[in-house]
Amino acid sequence: MDDTAARTVGAVADLTGVSVRTLHHYDHIGLVVPGVRTSAGYRGYTDADIERLHVVLVYRSVGLPLEEIRTLLDESGSDVLAHLERQHKLLLERAVHLQHTIRAVEELMDAHREGMQLTAEEQVEVFGSTVFGGEYADEARERWGGTEVWRQSQQRSAQLSKQDWIAVKNEGDALLEALAQAKRVGVAPGSPAANELADRHRASIERFYDCSADMHVCLAEMYLADDRFTRYYDDAEPGLAQFVHDVIVARAQT
Repeated sequence: MDDTAARTVGAVADLTGVSVRTLHHYDHIGLVVPGVRTSAGYRGYTDADIERLHVVLVYRSVGLPLEEIRTLLDESGSDVLAHLERQHKLLLERAVHLQHTIRAVEELMDAHREGMQLTAEEQVEVFGSTVFGGEYADEARERWGGTEVWRQSQQRSAQLSKQDWIAVKNEGDALLEALAQAKRVGVAPGSPAANELADRHRASIERFYDCSADMHVCLAEMYLADDRFTRYYDDAEPGLAQFVHDVIVARAQT
C-alpha cells in the first residue's frame, strides 16, 4: 500500500472525531491497529482499519464493553455484513429504549408543571433503579448495613427532596463528563485541574456520608476491583476508571 493511501493517527482523529488518545488506546489493546507502516516509518491506517473503527464506534454507542467488541470482531469467519446486521438489531433495540426514556422524562415534566409528587415506581421509570441494578443495593446493605457510613447515607438520603435527587443526577452526569473530558485532553493526576476534579468527586460522595482521604482512596481501588464500577467509568471514556483512580490517589498524597 502506498503512503498516500494510509492515514496517520492525527488524520484519522480529524476524519472520525475520535481523539488521538482513544485511538492510541484502541491500538494498545489490539482493538483497532494501524495496518501499514509508511516509508517514513510512521504507522498508518488503511481503509479497512477505518471501517473496523466505525464498527467499533457503533458497538460502543450501544454500550458493549471493549473486550466484548474485540471478541466479536476477531471471531473466525466474521464478516462486515454480519457485524452490520448485528449492529442494526442493537440500534433498533436502543431506539426503543430511548423512546421509553423520552416518554418518562415527558411524564416528569408534566408532573412538575402540575405540582405532583411522583411515586417511587414513577421515579424508577425516570431515573432507572440504580447505576448497577437492584442487586447492588442489596449487596451494599448486606456489607455495610451496620456501619456509620450506612447510617449517614440512609439519614441524608431520606432528607433529599425530589428536586434534590434531580440535582444529584445532573451533578453526577456533569462530573462524569468532566472526568472523561479531562482524560481526553491529557490532564495529569496530581495537577491543579485533576485535584479540583478529585475534590468534586469526594464532595459528591460526602453529600451522603463523611469520606476521608483514605476512604476516598479505598473507593478508587474498588473502581478497578469491581467490574461494575469499571464499566460505569469506561463506558464514558476508555480507561476512565484507571484515570479516576489515579487522580484520587494523587490527590490523597498532596
